[in-house]
Amino acid sequence: MAPPLVPLSRVALLSAARRAVLLLGAALLAGPALAADPKKPNDPLERLNRATYAFNDAIDRMLARPLARGYKTVTPTPVRGAVSNFLGNLYYPTTALNQFLQGKIGLGFSDSARFVVNSTIGIGGFFDPATHMGLAAHDEDFGQTLGAWGVPPGPYLVLPLFGPSDFRDAPTRLVDTYTEVPHYAPRRYRVKAGLLVRGANGIDQRAQLIGADEAIRNAFDPYALLRDAYVKRREYVIHDGNVAPENFDDDTAMEATPEPATTAADDSTRAASPTVGGADAAADPVATVIAESVASTR
Repeated sequence: MAPPLVPLSRVALLSAARRAVLLLGAALLAGPALAADPKKPNDPLERLNRATYAFNDAIDRMLARPLARGYKTVTPTPVRGAVSNFLGNLYYPTTALNQFLQGKIGLGFSDSARFVVNSTIGIGGFFDPATHMGLAAHDEDFGQTLGAWGVPPGPYLVLPLFGPSDFRDAPTRLVDTYTEVPHYAPRRYRVKAGLLVRGANGIDQRAQLIGADEAIRNAFDPYALLRDAYVKRREYVIHDGNVAPENFDDDTAMEATPEPATTAADDSTRAASPTVGGADAAADPVATVIAESVASTR
């Protein structure tokens, strides 16, 4: 029998977060001195990133993956779909606001209406009547907004617990928290609500990505696979899918995209999931890779 899992305490999480902030600050200070060779991955911190990746992978093996497997085993597919809808709705104001910031006024109003409809008629987001009303789902964040404004991504960076990122996207995680519903819980419950929702979202996303485990384990270099998939995916979503075909060579796409591991029922429950960056997720050559999600939360 496997030993019982010990959940990470709030103190441990906050301590890890503080270390991540210190690491990010040091990296940002060193940023101007880190020149990237356009022919190579922009990963001057690779040695440190690989160590952080190993730490995240250990946490994933000991905690996140077992919890996700257990959740997927005991929870019926329709319930998982409803939970995914609910959690996604809590983060959806971020998408609506960033549509406006990117100058996509029509999509901003559409996504605002989607949030209102699903929060009311959809009973807090557990159901998705907005999609049936023609209000398509999207997924935007402040990192994408900075990218749309022309801010370069900078060097690749792996964050403790949060996983793949870069110098541009890492600080925006904090900005995005101010547009998420849990941030506006009563002050005395705000921290607990944020941790609870983020933890539940991490388990939900990890459960959806169980099928990618084998593809990553079988990769020649899992770290490089996830790094390259993350970089390409971020470029894809920032440009709403309008990326030159040569930026997604066949070898990378084939290596980065795992075999489907969900049933038709699983797919049907997520048919209304947000499309990537406003583009059709089916057209994204790395949309199914766990570039941003393995051992991480949103």
